[in-house]
Amino acid sequence: MINHHVGKVNAVFCKKFSTFAIYYGSDNTNLSPYHACKTFRERDHDKNFVIDLRRWLKNFHFHEGANYFSFVREMKGGEDFNLVCKIIHIHEGAGNEWMAFVWDGTDAPPADILQKLEDEMKHPLPLHLEPFPLPSDTLCSSFPAVGTVLRVISQDLENDNLRLLKTGEWVKLVNLLCEVHAGIWRCVLTPFTKLRYTPKEDRLKLERKRLFNERLAQSPESLMQMPFGGFPLPQVTEVDDSDNDHAIFLTLMDVVASSEVPASFKCVVPASFKCVVRVIATLPWQAADFLFPAGIDRIRLTLEDSTARIHAFLYAEDGVKFFDGQSSVEALEIKRNALLGVRVNNDGVQDDTRRNPPWVQVWLKSETDKQGNLHHRVFGTKVVAA
Repeated sequence: MINHHVGKVNAVFCKKFSTFAIYYGSDNTNLSPYHACKTFRERDHDKNFVIDLRRWLKNFHFHEGANYFSFVREMKGGEDFNLVCKIIHIHEGAGNEWMAFVWDGTDAPPADILQKLEDEMKHPLPLHLEPFPLPSDTLCSSFPAVGTVLRVISQDLENDNLRLLKTGEWVKLVNLLCEVHAGIWRCVLTPFTKLRYTPKEDRLKLERKRLFNERLAQSPESLMQMPFGGFPLPQVTEVDDSDNDHAIFLTLMDVVASSEVPASFKCVVPASFKCVVRVIATLPWQAADFLFPAGIDRIRLTLEDSTARIHAFLYAEDGVKFFDGQSSVEALEIKRNALLGVRVNNDGVQDDTRRNPPWVQVWLKSETDKQGNLHHRVFGTKVVAA
């Protein structure tokens, strides 16, 4: 029975006399339903209905204005958002909460960090929003090294349809809510969100594929994987390319996906990584604690780019070089503030929790400790700003 409820048209299923069957859409030729109720009995003219519906669907287009769907690069916090994207991964979290990881080939805009430096001690910025990091084989086999993979969640929504999405398919997500959580972009399903699969020749899907391919083809090989926010090359730091002057820029997803990869996945694991990143936190946070009797000992940096976040460490002589041999607390504070995007008042105190760290170049290297744990180390890098 078709009726109206709260201003919307609904089909009401009555167990006493209703039946249903669900068929594949326009990209399939199978005339048998893939799901049906027990009382359904297929008739010959049902197949004709399916054929006619598939023919109609191939030529049907939603009324979509030129600006109706946006790119990930155009997100704005607190606003509704319509997205054409590829499903990269579907993740089931605790309490049957689902999260979709989606991608359209563009970079999310860098978000402001709304946290004071000292908050890193007790409330460190997370590396990811899911309770546990995804397995490295999933990252290596599924996640693109270029372009932001955006998290979509169904916060406090009873009818969670994210689990029904198919990895590898392109979809249209309508009426998402954009927000920044701990400096990481995510989208939230609302009661008004609609999910649509796209046909093979969908104009907007093909446009996003074309733009991504052009992004790679039109960039010099050495800059192909740089985040858009990193252009032109940042001047806050300098990197020592004397040992590898032909190195290409890689993303933090390259770094993350290269960790503990099973032999069945053929990933290229370089000995070192040249990246353009933002330094969003340090531990310890006070410049006075950078110094130890034997010089700069160990500092943990939280790095991010448009693809991932990681922790990387400064050790001993690499730390000394990083700060250009500076040893006074005042000089270290100036360089730290420039690196983290900190604005201070006349007394040298941070007077605004909102920070927008600049893009910087770094060399990273992965190392394994005696316990077999993997760590990332910053080397061959020097802060030249301030």
